[in-house]
Amino acid sequence: MADKRRPNETEALRSEVPGVDHCLQEAMTIPGAVGASIVDYTTGFPVATTGAAPNEDHEAAAAGTAEVVQAANSRSLFVSAIPHDLLEDLIITTAGGYHLLRLVQTEFDSRLVLYVWLDRVRGNLAVARRKMHRLVDELVAQQ
Repeated sequence: MADKRRPNETEALRSEVPGVDHCLQEAMTIPGAVGASIVDYTTGFPVATTGAAPNEDHEAAAAGTAEVVQAANSRSLFVSAIPHDLLEDLIITTAGGYHLLRLVQTEFDSRLVLYVWLDRVRGNLAVARRKMHRLVDELVAQQ
């Protein structure tokens, strides 16, 4: 990752983004939700977390989330020929779960991503994507 924020800088970012805690509380109501976080994908640091994380390490999960988003954003394979067609979300499936990443698009600083980990048996991708879309819209509206 490029620059590394110290914990107090991450707390400052968290205070700049109203509604983070509510967003994560609501994310955990998605059927099958195991854990959720909001990640600054420019640094790989979690702004806020709740629930479980893969390997019980929210910081490692945040760093991994940042790497995936940066890779998808930097590859011409995912760049659309349609003007202003931005990456919205990514879905990674494993044998036991779904890892959903929804970019938080704002007019001033789009560096956040909402990450939700779903249990594959109890989760529903369509329901989760719709709710994550709504949560990100609400989070942006509060800024």
